[in-house]
Amino acid sequence: MEAGIFFPLTSIPWTFNFKRTHSSLRPSFPLIVRASSSTSQRSYRGPKPSTNLVADWVSNNDDTVRSLPIYVGGISLLIVLFNRAVSGIAPVADASSSQSRADLLTLGLAVTNVLAGLVWLSIRPKSITPVNPLGVENERICSSLPDRVTSELLWVWKSLSEVTCCRSLVVVYDGTCIFQVGFAAESAEGNGEAEHVEAGKLMQGSLYKGVLKSQAQSYLANLSLYPGKSELPFLPSNTQAVILQPLGEKGIAIIGGNTIRGFTTSDQAWISFVGEKLDATLSKYSNNFQPAAKLSSKGN
Repeated sequence: MEAGIFFPLTSIPWTFNFKRTHSSLRPSFPLIVRASSSTSQRSYRGPKPSTNLVADWVSNNDDTVRSLPIYVGGISLLIVLFNRAVSGIAPVADASSSQSRADLLTLGLAVTNVLAGLVWLSIRPKSITPVNPLGVENERICSSLPDRVTSELLWVWKSLSEVTCCRSLVVVYDGTCIFQVGFAAESAEGNGEAEHVEAGKLMQGSLYKGVLKSQAQSYLANLSLYPGKSELPFLPSNTQAVILQPLGEKGIAIIGGNTIRGFTTSDQAWISFVGEKLDATLSKYSNNFQPAAKLSSKGN
């Protein structure tokens, strides 16, 4: 499910009540719908859904299709050898004989088929599945934040965790970690608490400086392939993907996901809009933020 379809165009009420309420839109007047199947079939002139039988068969018989070149090449080799044996031609290849040249060409094509089948069987697409984050759940919110900012941060987390693969969220603004929620790496002390975010150390890293310099979102679709992973020790060790969203020129939002390439294009665009809204709110109260040591922990 993509996050773009959940981003409303109207104003969002920032409240503490995050329980989803399902209210059905029911008109006050009776709605009567009459439809005739025969009439609908005659009046519809648009495109009709079509099925590709070959594509469906290939997708349902993947192993058979991958091994098919091996069977074709093996049978071709047997046919060539049988034809050579019963045709009365000398078993030694003769360059002056057209039959020998044809047999050699057929043998080459058969071997090529066998090799192609072996390659198809050895190369398979890697299945991408969500993983369970290896860490502890936590919720740390700066104690000096106004209620409106706290409500907005919680709304951002609630929205991201429900409609995307986001499982960790860290917000650093004006040199202070003001929000850390979701899964986090366990503290090195082994006391079962989440690893604290050292904002000063994070701001000295290349990831933070690069995002703020470019003022563009950075998407690490497969975090394990990036050496900058060491700059994010507070995230679970098996975090699969990370989005680094700049919050103006003063902060950054770090969004960790549990699926490789799990954030779609619509998710990235929606997160950019959310980042702009969050920056507009935080910039009004940045002077009231307390140091990271004043973070209040909840949920542990």
